[in-house]
Amino acid sequence: MTTIHPARTNGFAVHAPGCGDLVGEHPIRTEAEVRAAVERARVAAAWWSRLSYAERGERLDRFRGVLARRAAQLAGVIHDETGKPHSDAMLEIALTLDHLAWAARNAPKVLGRRRAKVGLLMANQAATVEYQPLGVVGVIGPWNYPVFTPLGSIAYALAAGNAVVFKPSELTPGTGAWLVEAFGQVVGEHPVLQLVTGDGSTGAALCGAGVDKIAFTGSTATAKKVMAACAPTLTPLVAECGGKDALLVDADADLDAAADATAWAGMANAGQSCIGTERVYVHERVYESFLAKLVAIAGKARAGSDPEAQLGPITLPAQVGIIRRHIDTAVAAGGRVVLGGSDGIADNVVQPTILVDVPEDAPAVTEETFGPTLTVTKVRDMDEAVALANATGYGLGAAVFGGRGQHLAERLRCGMVALNAVFSYPRIPALPFGGVGDSGFGRIHGPEGLREFAYAQSVTRQRFAAPLALTTFARTPKTDALVAKVMTLLHGRH
Repeated sequence: MTTIHPARTNGFAVHAPGCGDLVGEHPIRTEAEVRAAVERARVAAAWWSRLSYAERGERLDRFRGVLARRAAQLAGVIHDETGKPHSDAMLEIALTLDHLAWAARNAPKVLGRRRAKVGLLMANQAATVEYQPLGVVGVIGPWNYPVFTPLGSIAYALAAGNAVVFKPSELTPGTGAWLVEAFGQVVGEHPVLQLVTGDGSTGAALCGAGVDKIAFTGSTATAKKVMAACAPTLTPLVAECGGKDALLVDADADLDAAADATAWAGMANAGQSCIGTERVYVHERVYESFLAKLVAIAGKARAGSDPEAQLGPITLPAQVGIIRRHIDTAVAAGGRVVLGGSDGIADNVVQPTILVDVPEDAPAVTEETFGPTLTVTKVRDMDEAVALANATGYGLGAAVFGGRGQHLAERLRCGMVALNAVFSYPRIPALPFGGVGDSGFGRIHGPEGLREFAYAQSVTRQRFAAPLALTTFARTPKTDALVAKVMTLLHGRH
């Protein structure tokens, strides 16, 4: 929970969601301060970009080592600010380390110079393409995964040769400060990674401070505000927004595995995952059996603020009201609660909830809930399941259980699909991460994630004088006739 200091407007306090203890106080950086940080980053970027891939990779590897050795300490900060269990925070850090290693190791291969074919008419030329760093990247991070998600942009931007100014969520500024301090231990020559804390005004200032790109993760509504703030300066944006992810269970699915995975995908991190499952569509032949297994597994998971709880509290207090509204309106529309429900909400702790018979136009189905809730719907076949899964403006991720997973995945309108598993694609650094529609645009992770923070530079070099001089006012009718003949030979038969 975040509160603005009552006695002044230039700072804010962060309280632990579980117990309410004060865990940190941070400044709200002004527009002038943000611009100064970007100017410092511009100088740092000039130095950082001149280093070789190997030199940058070695520094990123050392940063990775610091994170690995001090993981328990960092997990404690994450737990204090988000309320998530310490073990979940450690898992988040572990996944981050793989991405740091991949970005450092693969940047030369993905971004380095490569030869390009030139064609017959340009046979006297040699051509290459390589990717140059943009310069300074602004990263606006979320609170639900305050290490894994922002570093999915920061690590790739740094590996590509950029400097970064990082604005963490106002709910998790301490985690952001920890990361920047740790990076400064291994890269102390210049402020290659800087921190600016604050609220929405600080994020807006970063968008207009002259950065070369913004990487944003957050809600779709906030993404629209970020786009508006970037528009006056034509600052490009990669946006990873919300989702309403569906999970499909076919008649031949392994129901035990599907139920276990569904419970995790819907309830882990108290349901506060952009790729968390919120809608489940189950073939009618296995619906009752699957539902019984799912309720049994989810019913054993308990939310709370104590160390034994498997689910933490809801980090953003206002989200509790949205979760309650989605449950209550679903029931009012004819849905049934088979686990949890509004009675399972106490302050900011929400117990796992499963709803059935919910109409497809209910907010619990159409809007992002961002809580430990699932709607489970019976379908006559997978054609209906695909149609319902696609009936949303969102398009982030999905999961399919059953033998026809690949066929069904190709029909789903979303950026990522996991077959017979959940949450698998963000754990594979080589895969691009992102969605379509209201879930955003652009990609982080993988080769696409490296190229997201660079621009392609094409270079041609004349090796010898062209047999046909084309780019000259001295071009003759004979040359034009030869060009016409060559074009016919090369392309006319098609």
